[in-house]
Amino acid sequence: MRTPNTPRISGRSRRIGSAATATAALLLAGLGTAAHADAATPTPHKVSAKTVAAQVAKAHVQYESACDTTPKKGYAACNALRVTGGTTAYMEKQAALKGATPKTVKPNATSATPTGYGPSDLQDAYGLTSASSSNGAGETIAIVDAYDDPNAAADLATYRSYYGLSACTVANGCFKKVSQTGSTTSLPTADSGWAGEISLDLDMVSAIAPNANILLVEAKSSSMADLGTAVNEAVKLGAKFVSNSYGGSESSSDTSYDSSYFNHPGVAITVSAGDEAYGAEYPAGSKYVTSVGGTALSTSSNTRGWTETVWKTSSTEGTGSGCSAYDAKPSWQTDTGCTKRMISDVSAVADPATGVSVYDSYGSDGTGWNTYGGTSASAPIIASVYALAGTPSSSSYPAQFPYADTSALNDVTSGNNGSCTTSYFCTAGSGYDGPTGLGTPAGTSAFTG
Repeated sequence: MRTPNTPRISGRSRRIGSAATATAALLLAGLGTAAHADAATPTPHKVSAKTVAAQVAKAHVQYESACDTTPKKGYAACNALRVTGGTTAYMEKQAALKGATPKTVKPNATSATPTGYGPSDLQDAYGLTSASSSNGAGETIAIVDAYDDPNAAADLATYRSYYGLSACTVANGCFKKVSQTGSTTSLPTADSGWAGEISLDLDMVSAIAPNANILLVEAKSSSMADLGTAVNEAVKLGAKFVSNSYGGSESSSDTSYDSSYFNHPGVAITVSAGDEAYGAEYPAGSKYVTSVGGTALSTSSNTRGWTETVWKTSSTEGTGSGCSAYDAKPSWQTDTGCTKRMISDVSAVADPATGVSVYDSYGSDGTGWNTYGGTSASAPIIASVYALAGTPSSSSYPAQFPYADTSALNDVTSGNNGSCTTSYFCTAGSGYDGPTGLGTPAGTSAFTG
């Protein structure tokens, strides 16, 4: 298991996983070697590797990482996981309503209809159906990712049309795609793996804040310098909400990255906590961002109608969390076990077995309707909840907002993402914990300054 502040393990590129309730692991083959700090610059993902794992015993779903390179020092990998087989919670729910046996997702096959949670599911689960009558109108939510998705606008249109959401296009001014320099014509190299990440991010913004404008800023590579430059460009172009669904190992350079790229008062910057279970990542460890953990989200007979636990698939797969080795503790964090910045602040759905519907058509990974998970789903969800709550004041750090109103969050009290010497670093409980932070949205009140 990767412990805090150690490099990522090899095998990041392609994984197959089971749900938290599965009783057996999956056999992995064809894993790469760990990246070295002096390795060559990662090249864009060109083609989808074939599934290289055998399902054994009672595994629930199989999935693979959208981005199949293990990042070297100073680079990041996206945190999107695409389901390739098995039965998702959404399909089980639909089958139960019809009194039928749930159908399974066919590996690498095009699905004619969604197989994961859609906008109405997510809005209901997080108390957003009447949380904002404007649904984000007048706000701009930026998505920062690496490389280009040539089909971003078309895939976004397909998702929104299917779910009956208003059109969000370049023509009507709702959608805009630029490079890290702000160019609309000189874009990065296309990459099918990061295209899946982009589709996931755009669709989650659409699901939560359907009337918001969307700005996609594409970095020319997955280096922290390029991704950080894209964050600065998003803020320069007026976005008050910036979602980042990527991460890499912590380093002594992180505090420099903080001041160069993430210190933007008046802007809600969200970052996924990672998908490799217990352990700290950057930029989730930045004291200036809202770090977002991941949960497994299931329907329930309780008053809320939903229940959540910490997302953990195995000892090496699940939401990230932990105590940063480098970033100072922000004044609003009051937990006593970690003297530096603690990950996470809040959380949302991330388990691929309880994943979300995404439409992606680009490249060999673009098989149409897919179910995605990973904390790449939870980060844009939380950015969009901030947008529903309204524009932050110009001098504020929105990461602080949830700490001022914890009653407006669903406290996640069960599950863990690994083993740790300080219990709350990796185990959910009443109040604050690392894997789920203060909890998940219960309306927008906790995200208002």
